[in-house]
Amino acid sequence: MLFSPHHISFASVDPLGDGLGDDIAEQRRNPEVAMDLSDQIDADELSNRWGTLLDEARQDPEWFDFAN
Repeated sequence: MLFSPHHISFASVDPLGDGLGDDIAEQRRNPEVAMDLSDQIDADELSNRWGTLLDEARQDPEWFDFAN
């Protein structure tokens, strides 16, 4: 049978339906935990912090190197 009277439909996805909307609303109400993206990022400071994180990760006994 080439043509079928059956149809498939999918429910629309709510990107805030998993609680994300509640988390965003909470941050907006509570300025102490709100993220502030207006700060300028210092590239040198970011590089130093990332380097420190990598050094700490390499000391982890379960660390493995993707380059190998």
